[in-house]
Amino acid sequence: MKENKTEQMTKERAAQLWERFSLAADRIAGISKMTDEESGIAERYAPYFRETAAFVFKLMVEWDLQVHEPLMERTPIESLRIRNRSLYEDILPENYESCYGNPAYAVKLYGEETGRLLAFLYAELHSQIASVYEGEQEELTIRMELFLEIYQAFVCAREDGKETPSYEELRQIVYWFVSDYSETETEKRVRSQLDPEQDFFLRIVMESDLSNCRYLYAYGEYITGCEEQLASYLSTLPEETIEKIADTFTEGYRMGFLVGGKDISKKKTVNIRYRAGFERVIRQAVLNFRKMGLEPVIYRASLSIFHRRGAGRIGFCGADANKQFLYDHREDEALYLDRKYVGRKLEELKRAYELSAELASVHGGPACLEAFGEIPFAPQAKKEALQLSESQRRLSVEYASASGGLVNQYIKGEERSFTIIAFPVPEIGERFPEIFDAVIQINTLDYHLYRNIQQTMIHTLDQAEYVRIKGCKGNRTDLRVALQTLRAPETETLFENCVADVNIPVGEVFTSPRLEGTNGLLHVTRVYLNGLEYRDLELTFTDGMVTAYRCGNFKTEEENRKYIRDHILFHHDSLPMGEFAIGTNTTAYVAAKKYGIEDKLPILIAEKTGPHFAVGDTCYSHSEDLPVHNPDGREMIARENSYSIRRHEDEAKAYFNCHTDITIPYDELGELTAVSKQGEWTVIRDGRFVLPGCSELNLPFSCIDDTELS
Repeated sequence: MKENKTEQMTKERAAQLWERFSLAADRIAGISKMTDEESGIAERYAPYFRETAAFVFKLMVEWDLQVHEPLMERTPIESLRIRNRSLYEDILPENYESCYGNPAYAVKLYGEETGRLLAFLYAELHSQIASVYEGEQEELTIRMELFLEIYQAFVCAREDGKETPSYEELRQIVYWFVSDYSETETEKRVRSQLDPEQDFFLRIVMESDLSNCRYLYAYGEYITGCEEQLASYLSTLPEETIEKIADTFTEGYRMGFLVGGKDISKKKTVNIRYRAGFERVIRQAVLNFRKMGLEPVIYRASLSIFHRRGAGRIGFCGADANKQFLYDHREDEALYLDRKYVGRKLEELKRAYELSAELASVHGGPACLEAFGEIPFAPQAKKEALQLSESQRRLSVEYASASGGLVNQYIKGEERSFTIIAFPVPEIGERFPEIFDAVIQINTLDYHLYRNIQQTMIHTLDQAEYVRIKGCKGNRTDLRVALQTLRAPETETLFENCVADVNIPVGEVFTSPRLEGTNGLLHVTRVYLNGLEYRDLELTFTDGMVTAYRCGNFKTEEENRKYIRDHILFHHDSLPMGEFAIGTNTTAYVAAKKYGIEDKLPILIAEKTGPHFAVGDTCYSHSEDLPVHNPDGREMIARENSYSIRRHEDEAKAYFNCHTDITIPYDELGELTAVSKQGEWTVIRDGRFVLPGCSELNLPFSCIDDTELS
């Protein structure tokens, strides 16, 4: 039978790709063995290219092993550990000071401009460990070719009697690399987020022997003793415990659709996000989702310049080999980001979603199993790292807004949902099994109890014009949060009664504040947001907008302000207070105090352990027009503010595409009082619930001594 034209083209393309791959691999292998004199470039750059080529050659060796031994079934686990560490050892903290991927080291050797660019190149090549394991030959090939093109620029410079090519010449090579491959990279990334047939991760979860930690090394992620211990611990738990965890996770997802009045039967896929080691829970979750008619989609948190989002990781991931390495490269797009690129990137994103429109229309949204308990990370700000210019920051904000709106056109906010649950990992300490059991309890608390108490609280808050919040014990918070106005109190409410659905665990009531009239200072002595530590954090609000901010992390106010602007304001000049909430999960608060893990709680749990304030979009972003009702039948009407209402005229001016919760812990809370013209009702005083009908929330405090809570 004759091959059809498509099959012939596919074979020809595969043959061409293999030829490119082989040529690049051979050339790089040669560079890795060259002496300084043989390299053909200025002597001081020879070690960089030789050692970087040696790293790429190491990837080639691993590629060959994966081709011939893809499941590593016969390789001793100790050999797998050695191979895994070998791929990441150069960026580990103990080796990072003399790593070419460290901008400080590269700049010290090669100067500010060239050093930064070469550090970027090293980091981009390092991101390709994932491509080796997923068999993504093209991904690896184009980056090897980028390395060779930059190397050749140094060769040509030497031939012309110069030590180095100009920085602009090198930057243009990077610019056109990103520009040329942006279309295919965007298309691949969108499909990986929507297409269940891309099942690399699913096969590991569903087909591996999860009682043997060997399977963890099939991902290509950095694996430590923590991931092995987690997988081993979960393998010892009774099946009913695994089912209880998975059922809570998946039922929260289903309830998100039900409570939001959304039809889950229209959806066919769910994106599952998790960390290596949780596979036994994820396997059961997959089975649960399939009973709902949902097929899982799992994609990796990419470290490539094409898909990296700051210093965070969204998607499946293993351990972070070095958080400082990720932080140092969070703004590498400064090399190429300009208006032309942003325009093209948006066009490519739209095209990618057009190609996957059918898949997007039946995608239900993410189900996230977060891990917590790692040693808190306080980053070092390095002047040598690439940094966005002010104009690039504005472009970054513009792109985030436009791309967020575009994605919402294809995966409609009013039709999708999500859920998030979190569990600790062994790094949390020697009492990990106790803490894990405590978190199971926290995540499965009786929501009926909380629903009724929270409804009592909401009844009082609905009568108020504003809420007054003041700190104590060194907390300088002094805030007045304005509330919106009820039109029909008998059928409407200002606060959503949040039980265990999309945000697990149970325990908060929340609203979108009225921005006008929301004024004052929000202060926390220490908080961890999205994996980063903030000390002595202050945000000042004027009519609901952040007008001043500072923290005490770094020596200079300039560094502190930049830290907040980059990671809380996300490059915006200001953000509104998008949410005001009162957390009621005193069980979680007391458990954190008991085990000394307050600094390790994820926002998901921490936000339930005191009042919290989110800067950015409201909780109803892109879903404001969808009615939401509390269990008592009242409609929650405070779903938008004076920014999100602009969506009717210009969506780009309505949303900020970020939302960061900042919690004041109970022990720093002096007062939370609802105020109206008719009177005042104190909900919390000196860290305890004093509103009639809410005293049961104070019972967990009696489990430990007051000295432990101070």
